[in-house]
Amino acid sequence: MADGGEKIVVLGCGGFIGSHLVERLLDDGYEVAGMDRTRAKLGHVLGRKGFEYVEGDMADAGTAEEMVERGDAVISLAALCNPSLYNTRPLEVIDINFTHALPVVRACREQGKRLIHFSTCEVYGKSKEGLAGGDGGGVATGALMSEESTPLILGPVNMQRWSYACAKQLLERVIYAEGSGNGLRYSIVRPFNVIGARMDFIPGVDGEGTPRVVPSFMKALMFGETLKLVDGGTSRRSFVSVGDAVDATVRILERAEASTGRIFNVGNPDNEVTMAELARLMINSYEKQTGREAVARTETVSAAEFYGEGYDDCDRRVPDISLAEELLGWRPKTPLGELIDETVGWYVKEYGEKSG
Repeated sequence: MADGGEKIVVLGCGGFIGSHLVERLLDDGYEVAGMDRTRAKLGHVLGRKGFEYVEGDMADAGTAEEMVERGDAVISLAALCNPSLYNTRPLEVIDINFTHALPVVRACREQGKRLIHFSTCEVYGKSKEGLAGGDGGGVATGALMSEESTPLILGPVNMQRWSYACAKQLLERVIYAEGSGNGLRYSIVRPFNVIGARMDFIPGVDGEGTPRVVPSFMKALMFGETLKLVDGGTSRRSFVSVGDAVDATVRILERAEASTGRIFNVGNPDNEVTMAELARLMINSYEKQTGREAVARTETVSAAEFYGEGYDDCDRRVPDISLAEELLGWRPKTPLGELIDETVGWYVKEYGEKSG
């Protein structure tokens, strides 16, 4: 809970995680100054006492400095994090995730403000097992990704899919250097596949393009299409609820002494599935919640066909969360089945009539 009078700046407040975080901070008694290019996901908090919304773009000169001045601490979530864009619009991805984010880091250091920066689990890249030709199966302790020991293994430059991970990793290194050399007070969050209500758009309804895997599957379910499994759906991911992720972030904010200068994996290692398994779980949940039989068919497509040339992938991502458990007293609470039901249920309620 807030000690009283503390104001938090949330950059990227109108995004998926940001919209949930703002609500939690207000509930906990913080004042919040939030900035984003859109307020579409903020209807539940606009007008609430203690919330100041600023419409703006981090690319605009002076924006970072002006926003950092508004608060006592800064939580930076502004990013472009859609895999379909990493190799099709790499320069934009690099600019948004590094070039336009860098002034925030500098401003926090210059103004003596604490920074909680959202990076990504994508910085880990490929697992050592996958790089060596393993199938990524099983949940061996040695395969867990650790903030302090796991190497960050990205693909070659011509695989532009790694533009996002590389930009995020470089900014992490800048933040670390500013902390060790210039006294920046920081914490870095590496979220692992956060899902829940108010996630991505549904193509053809309220957005265009290719969203991330969960809304892509939901679009197929709601419109009677097949669920496309990239390269057979063998890649493994660990899904965590947005509520659990927000709770970890608030604990980082509240436990400044323990969390300053640290990087935290925020994910649920118990919720690991292949994309093919995720498709089956979502089909079952959709049928259960709607009472309608889904087009329960999947189709294998190549990464190049689905994402375009230059796409590469990591075989599995499973977080070691022992540091968050030790320093934050945090562990995710939402099991995979409940999380899938909650997320599918939100999409069904939000888009049911629109999907026809």
